[in-house]
Amino acid sequence: MNTARLEMLSLLDSLGTVRAVAAALHLSPSAVSAQLAVLEAEAHAELLRRVGRRVQLTAAGRTLARHARVILDQVKAAEAELRDLSGQPAGPVRLAAFSSAVRTLVIPLAARLRQAHPRIELEISELDPQAGHPALRRGDCDIIVTADVIDGSTPLDRDVHAIPLLADAVVLVTPQTGDDGGPVDLADYAEAAWSVDLPGTYLSRLVTGSCRQAGFEPRVAGRFASYELLLAHVEAGLSVSLLPELAVDRRYRVDVRPLREPLTRQVYAAVRRGSALTAAARIVLDELRGLAAARVPG
Repeated sequence: MNTARLEMLSLLDSLGTVRAVAAALHLSPSAVSAQLAVLEAEAHAELLRRVGRRVQLTAAGRTLARHARVILDQVKAAEAELRDLSGQPAGPVRLAAFSSAVRTLVIPLAARLRQAHPRIELEISELDPQAGHPALRRGDCDIIVTADVIDGSTPLDRDVHAIPLLADAVVLVTPQTGDDGGPVDLADYAEAAWSVDLPGTYLSRLVTGSCRQAGFEPRVAGRFASYELLLAHVEAGLSVSLLPELAVDRRYRVDVRPLREPLTRQVYAAVRRGSALTAAARIVLDELRGLAAARVPG
């Protein structure tokens, strides 16, 4: 079976439509459809079934798509080893992470790799936690750094292998007051103005859900797509907010208060399950774990 056609099937499983696969590969939809038809002949199995104007993967198609991701990873690993037979880690590694992890973990990682392993070509992308697993399954990246949704559990995905990194406490961020910084009850801030992320986002749900659990509806004074603007709003005395501790940039003059009823999100790295990681990718994971461990008190 041709690896280029296997990649098309894997993308169809992730993206859902032939048109989306064609756009990702810079091909026409008819060219993708023709290649998938050839793949069906090579596989001697019905991989696709037409439903209305769209196609869906059959059980055989989904099975082959899972194998295709493993095969494509192994091909990349073989190519990486052939590029350098000296035993020194080299080659590209694509790492995607949510914004606060980029600032606190991934950029320091890149600086460390530049000194210790200059032949590793680390490509960094910012990616929302909710988009991490789909991007990994599509093959858009080799490693992701993502987080659960404060419920203490890693999302279940049989195609993804998770590597725990650290626990990230959720804290209340307020304008500077000079208080002792002891734990706070959210209910004490029922009359405060709040700043949150855009509707439907991870942070927006976190603030709204936590305040409702504390018995009140937050009065929203600002919605911001960046933590920097949110922190500037708080620093100016215009609002309070909840943030994971990794997201708090200490250059802003704000108070950071732990919650009396703690909330914690689990931050983890992830790779495709069963993928053959290159030597360079294994070095990146090892260095990432070391940086995360250094941030854990004690």
